[in-house]
Amino acid sequence: METAATAAVAPQQAPPPTPRPGLRERKKQRTRDALLRAALELFTTHGYEQTTVDDIARAVDVSQRTFFRYFPGKEEVAFAVQDMVEAHFVRSLRARPPHEPPMEALRRAVLDSWDSLSEAVASVVPLELYLRMFRTIESTPALLAAHLRRSMDNEEQIARVLAAREGLDVDADPRPRLAVAAFGGVMRVTGRQWSCGEDLSLEGIRALTARYLDQVGPALTGSWRTTDPAAETNPADPDDA
Repeated sequence: METAATAAVAPQQAPPPTPRPGLRERKKQRTRDALLRAALELFTTHGYEQTTVDDIARAVDVSQRTFFRYFPGKEEVAFAVQDMVEAHFVRSLRARPPHEPPMEALRRAVLDSWDSLSEAVASVVPLELYLRMFRTIESTPALLAAHLRRSMDNEEQIARVLAAREGLDVDADPRPRLAVAAFGGVMRVTGRQWSCGEDLSLEGIRALTARYLDQVGPALTGSWRTTDPAAETNPADPDDA
């Protein structure tokens, strides 16, 4: 019979190794990655509207039919890496310690995501290409509209993660959706300001994200006036001078 003592010294069995994808799966992944990279290169150099599915397929020397095996259309390939980044953020949020208040958990999760983003993105496309595509989305009306639409779905998912973390019913308590709406608004402002600025590095957007998130509390609860309201509403009568 095994005792606590013998169990403590018994060798631990290593978990079984993760099966390596077969040759067919690796070839499919290489084709998908090549299509994705070619699409982002074309979108960022020639423009999203000017690039066709045929252009993307031709760049990889495959047929249009092959493209549609991997992506339903241009929009899906344009947002493929962004979808991966957002999923990376949701995983970071789920991993935050339970004692953190909701807004702090959101803040820490997004900054941690930026810190570990390079490796995650680089497994698919160069980080520099992803950042260029981020700016292309911000500057292309059709992509920006799609981004805002997709962001609504993503924010709903985040609100539900936040509600579950806090033990709340997301449909009965408005706070998770309100918190995520404020957070999402800050992220949209950050992306817009970063894409129009001079520092277009990952470090630049991370620093801007941290600075803007730190201003949410003071912006919502503080006074913004730099002049005396009474002086503006009751100006001195020149005849009284």
